[in-house]
Amino acid sequence: MAKFKMKLCQRWLLFVLFIALPGVLSFSELSFITEPSDVIVLPKDPAVLDCQAHGQPPVSIKWLKNGVRLTESEHIQFLPNGSLFIPKIKHTTEESDEGFYQCLSQNKFGAILSQRSRLTIATISEFLTHPVPMVVTEGSVARFSCAVASNPPATITWELNQSTLPLSTNRITVLPNGVLQIHNVQLEDAGQYRCVAANIGTRLSSKEATLTVNQGPVPRQRPRIIAGPQNITVSLHQTVVLECVATGNPWPIISWSRADSKPIDVYNAKVLGNGNLVITDVNVKHNGVYLCRATTPGTRNYTIAAANLTVLVPPSIVEKPESQTRPRAGTARFMCQAEGEPPPRISWLKNGEEVHLNGRIKLYNSKLVITQIIPEDDAIYQCVAESEQGSVLSLARLIVVMSEDRPSAPRNIHAETISSSAILLAWERPLYNADKVIAYSIHYMKAEGLNNEEYQVVIGNDTTSYIIDDLEPARNYSFYIVAYMPMGASRMSDQVSQHTLEDVPLRTPELTLTSHSSTDIQVKWNPLPAKLSRGRVSAYRLSYRTAADASVTSVELPQNTTEYLLEDLQPDSIYLLRMAASTRAGWCEPSAWTSHRTPRTTSSKVPSAPILQLEPLNCTSVVARWQPSSDSVPVLGYRLVYHEEDQPEQPTIQLQALNYTFTITGLDPRRKYHVKILAIGQAGEGYQTDQTVTTPGCLSTRDQLAATPPAPNNLIVLANNSTSVSLRWSRPAYTSGKAVSYTVRCTPVGTHNASAIRYLQTTKQTVVILKLHPNTRYEFVVRLHVDQMSSPWSSVVYHQTLPSVPNHPPAAVRVTLIEDDTALVSWREPPEPNIVVTHYTIMYASQKSWLAGNWQIVQREGSHTMALLEQLDPGSIYLVKISASNQVGDGPFSNPVELALKRGSAHRTKNPRHSDMYSDGLYHIDQKSMTGIIVGVSIALACIIMCALILISKGRPRPGISVPNERHVENVEALIPMMRDHFIDAKGGSTIIINSGGPVNDKNQSKKWLLFSKERNSVESRACLYEAGKTVLTYEDRLGAAPLPPSSREIIYGPLHSESSHSSEGSQETGDSGHYSNEVSSEEMSNPSTSETSRPASFGPEDEVPTVSKLKQSFEVENQEMRGHHKHHSTSNAPHCNTEASHPAQHLSQAVDS
Repeated sequence: MAKFKMKLCQRWLLFVLFIALPGVLSFSELSFITEPSDVIVLPKDPAVLDCQAHGQPPVSIKWLKNGVRLTESEHIQFLPNGSLFIPKIKHTTEESDEGFYQCLSQNKFGAILSQRSRLTIATISEFLTHPVPMVVTEGSVARFSCAVASNPPATITWELNQSTLPLSTNRITVLPNGVLQIHNVQLEDAGQYRCVAANIGTRLSSKEATLTVNQGPVPRQRPRIIAGPQNITVSLHQTVVLECVATGNPWPIISWSRADSKPIDVYNAKVLGNGNLVITDVNVKHNGVYLCRATTPGTRNYTIAAANLTVLVPPSIVEKPESQTRPRAGTARFMCQAEGEPPPRISWLKNGEEVHLNGRIKLYNSKLVITQIIPEDDAIYQCVAESEQGSVLSLARLIVVMSEDRPSAPRNIHAETISSSAILLAWERPLYNADKVIAYSIHYMKAEGLNNEEYQVVIGNDTTSYIIDDLEPARNYSFYIVAYMPMGASRMSDQVSQHTLEDVPLRTPELTLTSHSSTDIQVKWNPLPAKLSRGRVSAYRLSYRTAADASVTSVELPQNTTEYLLEDLQPDSIYLLRMAASTRAGWCEPSAWTSHRTPRTTSSKVPSAPILQLEPLNCTSVVARWQPSSDSVPVLGYRLVYHEEDQPEQPTIQLQALNYTFTITGLDPRRKYHVKILAIGQAGEGYQTDQTVTTPGCLSTRDQLAATPPAPNNLIVLANNSTSVSLRWSRPAYTSGKAVSYTVRCTPVGTHNASAIRYLQTTKQTVVILKLHPNTRYEFVVRLHVDQMSSPWSSVVYHQTLPSVPNHPPAAVRVTLIEDDTALVSWREPPEPNIVVTHYTIMYASQKSWLAGNWQIVQREGSHTMALLEQLDPGSIYLVKISASNQVGDGPFSNPVELALKRGSAHRTKNPRHSDMYSDGLYHIDQKSMTGIIVGVSIALACIIMCALILISKGRPRPGISVPNERHVENVEALIPMMRDHFIDAKGGSTIIINSGGPVNDKNQSKKWLLFSKERNSVESRACLYEAGKTVLTYEDRLGAAPLPPSSREIIYGPLHSESSHSSEGSQETGDSGHYSNEVSSEEMSNPSTSETSRPASFGPEDEVPTVSKLKQSFEVENQEMRGHHKHHSTSNAPHCNTEASHPAQHLSQAVDS
């Protein structure tokens, strides 16, 4: 049934998602066939910006310039296909057509905006740099350069003496950036040089520069780079030139490499001239630092120049928003992630206009969230990613589904804190249309602060509780719930707020260590932010020791402390320090040891410790800034060293005296680094400052995806006993070398009690969970934690604990003698919750066997609560006890129950045996038994018909004869034997009670016995078939009276336990049928006075002796007659022993058999 409900819920959800599929497909038809692109034109030239859209007609196209809508005029014309036409470009100081253009396409589904197109008017400026005169020696290198601002970029050529410079020789190189290089200068290279810049609109010439060539020997010299590469930033797919010109004697060899040791792209890179590196069609992989190395041939003499190449990348959307169908009052979330260099800005449009944020519509970083959706939210939304390199858009539509028959909101929302990161939320189903609910949506967000992001969880309709377990410790959260149906959603429920518990701090504060003298260390730190403290910090614990001594000294500091001075320390000694912080939840793990050396004791004055400040620049860089101390000691320079925690120190970095900042690059994200700096004076090294810093995580999409650890897998649960289980799992394929920990959650299935949910922390891949409830179904999940990140929960594994050994014996043990040598044992299962019984063990023994230690054993399945004990010795006393067992073990035995058997009867061999009718507690009916049952039922039906005819005939009043009064019992004369114990008519036909005091009749009894009423002088009754525990009323007519049919005899049986039953408890169950009743006997026995007062006169003391003598005589005669004329029919053939349901004919056959 649960699977059917799940499938039905999934089908409804699919129906909700695809109910408006035609609308989604229709909106996708509103798209651009052609979007405007960048264009460069000359003043007074015409320009056309193309824009064509496709969609369900009618489709209209409008144009915007710099975000302002354009109106059609003579100067601005809209073509029939949607394009924009400008006949004559204006470019004056008062008015210019230059700018950014976009077209807006609209139909009945909404509107979409095109990408941004830039219209640029071609220009070229005056030369920014002119070539300068040069004097060189013959055989050396001459270099000229010029620069001009041009759009589009200008093409630069060179002229010598106002004639185009011939490039036939490989000694002359003109770089794309306009640099002219002349290697191995000759005398004929002297002259006037100028550069010419030209684009589509203009051609400009620079000033001339004279090259003078002198003759003379070139001295031997080391290699020297006279024009090295410069840091350069280029756009994607452009060509970049890294210049490298070197001189030396002998002539140096120029080679290129990358600082990161990666190979240079051989397909797009080439060497131009005598050492210039040209890279065409650059992309992201070309980013990096390039090294130019000039080496003297045959020696190790070299010099290096470096430059950084940065490639700018236009925005691109890596995670596009998806169209959604949401019911009214629902929530829609549009995701959008973009990449580019520089990182693009993300904004959102609704039908081509900027989205107006309010309480319902919020922007979380780049995610657009719309809550409590209304019909006006049905629109086309566009994610816009733009930067200086361009813009890109991606669209998605929100379809709002309307429904008038919505369910009411969920009721009675209740939140209960489970742990520092989990809250249990429970609610009641909607009051109206609850049967139409297919899912619930849980919304939650932080209650404090502004513009907090709202999260949503959707669950099925088969539960009204949920555990939200990704919360931050010591935070207040607000919750509300929405019920969903196929065509709509309810209103939001009432909001509830709940606070998570505090947790131990996530990490310790960053320490700053300085020394003001040779015997002290000043320790400073900043308070932990709320996200790291995970509660209110109650204390700090500062521990320190020397590197040579293992004994640790700890100082506990109050919560508002941010610095502490350690005094009376040893000079010139290395001290190790670490700190821990605590909240009400306990102490966090202390930080790693941080080392600091106290200064030497010296009479010379050295510089004091600089004031250091570390600030993460990004996930791989940290900026170190410092200020010199206020003392007057001159500083010659600074020495800075850093290292990752638990890693060796990097080489020392020497800095100039006037440098007060340094950027540490090439770090790893989310790592802790130690940075040390000291000043150097005339007397040597000054006092040192130590500080720690943690790099943040990278925010790019790739890093985020790579950083999220996967969930553990292969979770296996093994049962130890009824109250504990063992869990083991596999660590996911996670390449991080950092230590990991795990959280195990154990939840009883279906619980709404937060205290029943348990969380266990471990660093191993196995855990033993104790103190579970026996025979209870639990669900187990595991999640991984590494480097302040958590994986999702693993797949749920269900496991039911083993049942416990029964702690109590079976209840209501009862032993009933049903034959001379056969007893029926019945019981109830032990009174324990969640008990599982696989079998019962019945042990019985006679008194002699019990003393000898010989017990007989009978076992029955756990579903049975009765058993037969056969072949018992008459006249013996038996002890019977029972225990319950399961696969775990055996429970205790019950208290022994005694059963006293009577001596065997003279007619015992004539009685049918019952033992063959039982097999393992079940009944089996053979063919003979079935024949007897059919005959008995036939006789019973004949008797009932005859009784009915007699009642009708006797009920008619005869002429001249009055009907006897119903209330006069003296009209009936019967000879009834007096019994020493009370007796109950168990078949329900009479309420008479016969005991030593005589019969007891209620007020309606005479009416029931009207059948046996006769005139006092014409009827004589006597009883027969007397046997202990049985009573037979037999009536015989005098001579001349019509004989009564055999069915008129009424047979009354006493209960089986009247003389041969012993019980340990007053049970109400026995036998396979499992039911019997003592109610009548209990009620009537509770009023013995009634039996005395209602005794008829005919049963008085004066009649006792003759009555008994007559009874004995009649018993002997009648017993012989009945044995000769009747068959034996055993009621044991019937499948049940309930005397209340027995038929009179069956009682009759029992009496005859006896």
